Amino acid sequence: MKTISLRTLLREPLKVKRMTRAGRPVQVTDNGEPLWILQPASTQVDEELRRRAIEEELAEVLRGPKSKIPLSKIVLESRR
Repeated sequence: MKTISLRTLLREPLKVKRMTRAGRPVQVTDNGEPLWILQPASTQVDEELRRRAIEEELAEVLRGPKSKIPLSKIVLESRR
């Protein structure tokens, strides 16, 4: 989370707009004391694009070669 001062928010609102548009929350402070946390708005279009991208990635993984190592062995090794 990026922290900015209230003065920066008032003088450079486009800077804050770019940060929230990129999907990052921004904390606004006044004399070091937190005032607000500005969250980016999630839209239905963004969610659909995100789901489509996830499905494409999973489909690509499924097209790849199968591992010769059993999943149970991978899990056991990761717990050590």
